[in-house]
Amino acid sequence: MIKIDGFVLLPGYQTNTWLIWDDTTLDALLIDPAAPDPDLERKLLTRGIKLWGIINTHGHGDHIGGNGFFKETFKCPIMIHEADAPMLTDNKKNLSEYMGTPLPLFPPDRILQDKDTIQMGEHQIKVIHTPGHTPGSISLLIKKFLISGDTLFEMSIGRTDFPSGSYSQIISSIKDKLFILPEDTIVFPGHGPRTSIGMEKQNNPFLR
Repeated sequence: MIKIDGFVLLPGYQTNTWLIWDDTTLDALLIDPAAPDPDLERKLLTRGIKLWGIINTHGHGDHIGGNGFFKETFKCPIMIHEADAPMLTDNKKNLSEYMGTPLPLFPPDRILQDKDTIQMGEHQIKVIHTPGHTPGSISLLIKKFLISGDTLFEMSIGRTDFPSGSYSQIISSIKDKLFILPEDTIVFPGHGPRTSIGMEKQNNPFLR
């Protein structure tokens, strides 16, 4: 059975790091590791988790700060959409330089595009390109679970006032690519609590 566990590794930014895993085979993917975290590392090693990869939903510093730490421990690839790939090797582009916490930089091992699939044991995760917060923002769909990154939040949407953000694009991404999913799809956002597609279609003030 697929399970999703959430961790807040960077409390100052309340960034959600998600672990998608199969509780039978222990195959897993780590989404948006916000910071190095020895406690989470120990939990995964103790469970015997088999990490197939690290996926960044976009390239902002508060979502990529743990990339190298977990990559080096689990010897697994880092994946990101092609449009955000330059953010993994430039602290000005990923904004960490301006946050006052420039990051160790690790280039991606795999470049993602819209409609790609990512293997996790016997499961496949679909990549949905959802630009707006950044040009290369993606959401990830596995069964009826959606990791939405900083595109869709509970009763809100991602910021578009950062460099290369686009309000019209993020609205289009949500309406045309996410709101076509079944209403009982559970949404796991980059910040804040989980929600559902049906809840946001009916109640999100930015999208009604």
